[in-house]
Amino acid sequence: MVNHKLIFRVIGSLLLLEAGFMLICVGLAIFFTSPDLIPFIASTCITVAAGICLLRMSRDAPSMMTRRDSYAVVTLTWLSFSVFGALPYLFGGIITNPTDAFFETMSGFTTTGASVLNDVEAELNSHQAMLFWRSLSQWVGGLGIVFFTIAILPSMVGGSMKVFSAEATGPIRSKMHPRLSTNAKWIWSVYLALTIACTICYLIAGMDWFSAANYAMTTTATGGFSIHNDSIAHFHSPAIEYIGMVFQFAAGVNFTVLYLLIMKRQIKSFLKNSELRFYALLVGVCSIWIAIILMAHCGYSVEHALRSATFHVVSLMTTTGIFCDHVGGWPHITWMILSALMFTGACAGSTSGGFKSVRVLMIWRVIQNELKRLLHPRAVLPVRINGQAMPSPLVQNLLAFFAIYVIALVGTTCLMLAIDIDITNSVVISLSCVNNVGLPLNELGPDMAWSDLSPAVKWFCSLLMMMGRLEIFNVLLLLTPSYWKDN
Repeated sequence: MVNHKLIFRVIGSLLLLEAGFMLICVGLAIFFTSPDLIPFIASTCITVAAGICLLRMSRDAPSMMTRRDSYAVVTLTWLSFSVFGALPYLFGGIITNPTDAFFETMSGFTTTGASVLNDVEAELNSHQAMLFWRSLSQWVGGLGIVFFTIAILPSMVGGSMKVFSAEATGPIRSKMHPRLSTNAKWIWSVYLALTIACTICYLIAGMDWFSAANYAMTTTATGGFSIHNDSIAHFHSPAIEYIGMVFQFAAGVNFTVLYLLIMKRQIKSFLKNSELRFYALLVGVCSIWIAIILMAHCGYSVEHALRSATFHVVSLMTTTGIFCDHVGGWPHITWMILSALMFTGACAGSTSGGFKSVRVLMIWRVIQNELKRLLHPRAVLPVRINGQAMPSPLVQNLLAFFAIYVIALVGTTCLMLAIDIDITNSVVISLSCVNNVGLPLNELGPDMAWSDLSPAVKWFCSLLMMMGRLEIFNVLLLLTPSYWKDN
C-alpha cells in the first residue's frame, strides 16, 4: 500500500518551499507598494500552516519510498502546488472563482500558458507581484517542482531517483553523475544561467528590468505567460523577437546536453546528438517552408518572412505558445505545419511539452526497421539512438505511449465538439492542454477565450495539463485498481 505518512512529509516540506516563493512576491509587493501585499501574506501563512500540519501528521515516517509512493508524491505535489498557488489570485480579487484560479495556477506550473485573464494589462494593472507570481510559477515548473527540490534540498525527498523518474519527461533518463542531487544542481545551474543571460539580453534590447525578468522566466520555461496582452509583439522590436527565438530554441534542448556543451565543452557529443540534430533539422526545414509561403502568398519581405516563420516554428515546437504576428491570417497550410510541430515538441529533458522529438525519431526508426524486415525477415534490427540500441521494453513503452497520446488528443477534440465548440477551437484546446502549449483560442478560430469554457471543462482541461506535463501514464496509473492493491 501507499505510505501516507511519507507522502505527507514530502508534500508538507514542499509546501514550505512554495511558501518561500510566495515570500519573494511579498518582497516585491513591498517594493512596488502594490495592493498584493496582504493577499500574499495571507497565502504564505495558510501555505506554511498546511505544510506544518502535514509534517506533524508524518511523524515516524520511513525515510525511503517505493516506486508506488513516488507516483503518488509527484501527482499530489503538482495538485497541492496548484491549489495553494491559487490563493493569491483569490485573496487579491484578481480571480474570484476557485475554478478559474486553479486553472490559471495549473496552467502556470505545467508551463501551459492558457489564461482565463482576457486583459492582463487592465486586470493586473499595478499588481506587479501578481504578474511576477504568474511568471515564477512557470519558471519553477519548467524543469519540475520535485526536481527543483532535489537540487536544493536533496535530503527532503527520500528515494529521489524514483521520484525523478516519475516526474521526468522523455523515454530516456540521462545521468552525468552517480548522485541525482548533483545532476539536479548542475542542470538547474544551466537553467538559471540561461534565464539570467536571457534577462540581460532583453535589457540590452530595450526592456525595463521588470519586463525583462518576467519574459526571461517564461521564455526559458517555454511557458508563454506574458505581462502584456500582445506578449512579445507589444515591443515591436525585431531584436527582442530574435532574442526570444534563440532562448526558446535553447530551452528546447535537453539540459543534460546543454550542460555537457556549456560546462564540459563537449562540442562533438553536442553536435552528434541524434535528437538535437532532428530537432534542429525540423526547425530549419519548417521555418524555410513557411517563410517561402509567406513571401509567395502574404507579400512578406525575406527578412520579415524568415524572422516571423522561425519565431513561430520555435515558439510552437517548444510549446511556448507566444506570437509576434497574426498567424490566423496566414494560409491554412502553415497551420497544419505548426500543429504538427506542436504535437512533436522539442527535446526530452528540456522545459518543453509535446510528444518529444526523440520519440518521433524512434518511431521513424521503427518504421524503417519494419520496412527492412519485410525483405530480411530474420534480420536483427535494433532501434538505435545516439549509436546505442534501445531495449525492447523501451520500444514497447514508446508505442503504448504514442497510442494513449493520440487517444487523448482525439478524445479531447471529440469531447469539445460534443459540447458545441467549433472544430478549430476544439483542436486548439486539445493540443494546448495535452501538449502544454496554451494557445489563445481566438488566434486561429472564431472569437473565444479560455474564460468562456464551463467550470466542468476547465477542471477537465486542468487535469489534462497535469497529465500532459507528467506524461499521462504517471497520472493514469493512480486511477487503476491494481495501484491501490496491497501486493
